Amino acid sequence: MRRMIFLNLPVTDLQRATAFYEALGFKRNDQMCSDDGSALTWSDAINIMLLKHEIFAQFTPKQIGDVRTTSTALISLSTDDREDVDKIAATAVELGGRADVGGIHEEDFMYARDFEDPDGNGFGILWIAPVVTDPAIAEP
Repeated sequence: MRRMIFLNLPVTDLQRATAFYEALGFKRNDQMCSDDGSALTWSDAINIMLLKHEIFAQFTPKQIGDVRTTSTALISLSTDDREDVDKIAATAVELGGRADVGGIHEEDFMYARDFEDPDGNGFGILWIAPVVTDPAIAEP
């Protein structure tokens, strides 16, 4: 079995959250969806599981944090095209999320923004120049 990442996110409105992430470009995996959770794929290795709070709580004895006021992780997803960063941030805002909470970050080799879903779960979205990520085209 190949290794994959599943990010489990607690959400208050499963239908709204599912529509939000699908509009950002995530693909729904119907084989892993139910009335209590939605599985969505970002890439061959990265997936998110949107879980109703009562289902999320079954996986941990800890209290579900308020992601609007606290942060425990910064999860960033990459795109193939720089323009996709702006499209995803704009779509997040159109669907009731927020963008650029941490500002826009631009370097010669990278362009990054962030967004929060309507529940306050946050992500970074970034493009990295191929010369940085592909050793075959890196400068000697």
